[in-house]
Amino acid sequence: MFWFMQGLCFLPAFLVIWSSGTFIISYIIALFRHDVDVIFPYISDTGANPPESCIFGLMTFISACAGIATIYARYKFVEKLHEGTRVVGPSLNKAALLVGMVSCLGMCIVATFQETAVTVAHDVGALLFFVSGVVYTILQSIISYSAYPFGSSMSVCRARLGITIIATLAFFPTVICAFFVKQTTLHRDTGDRDYPFHLASAVCEWTVAFSFICFFLTYINDFKLFTLRVQTEYEDLS
Repeated sequence: MFWFMQGLCFLPAFLVIWSSGTFIISYIIALFRHDVDVIFPYISDTGANPPESCIFGLMTFISACAGIATIYARYKFVEKLHEGTRVVGPSLNKAALLVGMVSCLGMCIVATFQETAVTVAHDVGALLFFVSGVVYTILQSIISYSAYPFGSSMSVCRARLGITIIATLAFFPTVICAFFVKQTTLHRDTGDRDYPFHLASAVCEWTVAFSFICFFLTYINDFKLFTLRVQTEYEDLS
């Protein structure tokens, strides 16, 4: 049996590969069409103009759907751990599920409303995605340490904590520096007064985004341990 056929590990594996492809493919297309600058545009800038906007929107929506499936599977896994060990409180697990779903909703908003078309809705979706995403990694890191030695090894717990710290530290410059960026054009001049803020915000945004991807990468080994089944019950009302 191939590794990706063990348990449900294909879910986080697909999410990681597809999400990475979403960012990289839209960036390459936008760069090839000279729609963005080579050095660190915002992620949304790479999906602002067609045809990359269409590809970015579709792939981001699929990533959000894969994220929902992965987050729910993680929730059920932790729920099963609680039944046998009582190591993780149900309220904490449910909170992580809710926050994760809100983050995926933010991704759907980002995918639906392009940056240059409906800026306010796009920015709200992006903020929702990043804030909820960071909170989700924090909650899951707490869950991982609470569940140890069940579910994950100590090295995985430390990896999740490290990724969470990076994502959290990078999140604040992303938002704070963005407030000082006055121009909304896709092409920037290094001589602009707000260019350092743009560069810092964009670099940190990419850091946060790929931190999320690396965080879900740590789920692969855990997801080899379990499967989910749908049970159908038929009620005869006659």
